[in-house]
Amino acid sequence: MRKLVLLFVCALLAVPVLGQTTLSGAGATFPYPMYSKWFSEYSKSHSGVEINYQSIGSGGGIRQVTAGTVDFGASDMPMTDKQLQESKTKILNLPTVLGADVPAYNIPGVTGEVKFTPEVLAGIFLGKISKWNDKAITSVNPGVNFPDKDIIVVHRSDGSGTTFIWTDYLSKVSPEWKSQVGSDTSVKWPVGLGNKGNEGVSGLIRQMSGSIGYVELIYAVQNNIPYGSVRNSAGNFVKASLESVSAAAASAPKMPPDFRVSITNAPGKDAYPIASFTWLLIPLPSKDPAKGKILNDFLNWMVTDGQKMTGALSYAPLPDNVVAKEKEAIKQVR
Repeated sequence: MRKLVLLFVCALLAVPVLGQTTLSGAGATFPYPMYSKWFSEYSKSHSGVEINYQSIGSGGGIRQVTAGTVDFGASDMPMTDKQLQESKTKILNLPTVLGADVPAYNIPGVTGEVKFTPEVLAGIFLGKISKWNDKAITSVNPGVNFPDKDIIVVHRSDGSGTTFIWTDYLSKVSPEWKSQVGSDTSVKWPVGLGNKGNEGVSGLIRQMSGSIGYVELIYAVQNNIPYGSVRNSAGNFVKASLESVSAAAASAPKMPPDFRVSITNAPGKDAYPIASFTWLLIPLPSKDPAKGKILNDFLNWMVTDGQKMTGALSYAPLPDNVVAKEKEAIKQVR
């Protein structure tokens, strides 16, 4: 009798498991707080669906979706022509949300907002500006008492879309950076210490007096790390915010049919210059039609209900015209 009862209980416990579908994804850390919220909320309202996501960096996301080991990937840079050609399946690069890289710092004795010009940021990350009281920094920050202290540069050690956004921007504003370093998910850094993920870079900045690094806006906000404003292409110092990131998207080049676009150094007077879309990488068609159907439903939910959740996590929602184009593209997902 006890064996029968045990078998009955086991059968009951197995029912929800048998009816559950799990989607797996991997990639960018830049949007991880947003994706974590979305996947959790979607699963709550869609019983039997679970979405697991590994925050391993954009490079890892591109590799895994190309290899077919995940149901979707994620990246803060759209896949290149070469990467798309090397993939065994067609991959849709679908923008999900807008975010920003910010220059986050830990300068002893400085609590106010620090202003950065493109030249200063390029100089710091090239190793040409090595002291916080360098004239290039103090001249654009009158009234701020900078210490005579070495600058410690912190950067990503893993393949990262956050790095691509940062280096894409520096390549646009500094010919020297473009020729010596360039833009990619991984680059040969002239100076600095590396750590893995936005989480790792945030942690080093908090720990190391005199440090500066680049992190996604939400990581600076959540970790209470000061971050500065950046002079944009119109000559205005602008701090990253929902409004300034949205302004960058509004003034950036027209969205192409394949959604692969860079909006760094956008021309608008209110635009924050180190802003970017981030993308989900969706194989077409899905290996499993049942998962493809769920993915289609999730993506439609993401560009509608999901966009209402962005502001609370310091991301900017997709522009309406982009949402309209994406709804058409999502019809391919099956």
